[in-house]
Amino acid sequence: MLRFENLSKRYSERIIFQGLHYDTAAGCVALNDESGSGKSTLLGILAGTIEPDVGEVWLGGHSLRSAPHKAKSVLTYVPEDCMTYPDQTGRAYLDRVASERKTAVDSHTLDLAHRFGLEPHLDKRFEQMSFGTRKKFFLTGAVLGETKVVIADEPVGGLDASARGVLVDLFKTLAESRTVFFLSYDTAFTQACEARTIGFAELDMRG
Repeated sequence: MLRFENLSKRYSERIIFQGLHYDTAAGCVALNDESGSGKSTLLGILAGTIEPDVGEVWLGGHSLRSAPHKAKSVLTYVPEDCMTYPDQTGRAYLDRVASERKTAVDSHTLDLAHRFGLEPHLDKRFEQMSFGTRKKFFLTGAVLGETKVVIADEPVGGLDASARGVLVDLFKTLAESRTVFFLSYDTAFTQACEARTIGFAELDMRG
């Protein structure tokens, strides 16, 4: 469901990474490598927010290069700091994601929002929310529609112990039918998600 070939990126004279290849189906994969190795840059490329210098990414079989709309329609992307439009409310964010994915905010979504403790924050603007609350809204959006790939940059950042438990359950459930590819240094969280851990050394191999 997530595949990339020959990905390379550099800024000025600095090579961030080059020639990365990976292919994985449903399941949880945790990317963990040394600081400054380009992990967040890679996730941005996989989510279509950063252009690679070379290479191509496929999400759910759709190329980000030649069919970006279809590719992004099967993707949930959770960046490290989930600041959308600052004046957008949490409820409006979920409604917008549902509309983009041609579905509605249903009881399953609202139940997840309840488990994350989001009910008091639904009508707050994103600029009024804490770092962790914003992240919970983005994670809740992962269950909307028929997405195939979830990409998350430090998804446990800003979450308390209760929310971490909810996220473990969410990732394990999503991984039954989707690819969950996330960046994390938290070994306990990664193990709880039953995720396969990889570093850049493994990204010249098939997953």
